[in-house]
Amino acid sequence: MKLQKLIRIGHLLATRAFLKGKGGTKVLTLLIDTGSTYTIIPVEILESLGSSPAQSTDHVRIVTGNGILMVPRVVIPVFHCLGQEKMNFSVIGHTLPPAGPIDGLLGMDFLTQTKARIDIENAGIELG
Repeated sequence: MKLQKLIRIGHLLATRAFLKGKGGTKVLTLLIDTGSTYTIIPVEILESLGSSPAQSTDHVRIVTGNGILMVPRVVIPVFHCLGQEKMNFSVIGHTLPPAGPIDGLLGMDFLTQTKARIDIENAGIELG
């Protein structure tokens, strides 16, 4: 397996993701978050891609620093990240507090599916 470089932001690690929907394409910076069950994308980005959280009938419960929330789950037609392209990938629609260059979270749903191994010291990731 080849070690892919991640973006180091202080003590955090992030990567770029390319999302495509009927409304266009977006490039996001996602925090690698092993503490997040789900990949989380801001509501406004999902709206612009044509995957409206407001129209979702599928909701999940997440725990945040502000308590427990019920948030919509939507499907992204094309989700490309770390060299992996996922078709019809489900993500959570939730806008995080402003955090510099971070747009959203790459959660354990993606990391588990791709059998990711994170190399913190070298700011890299291998996918199985």
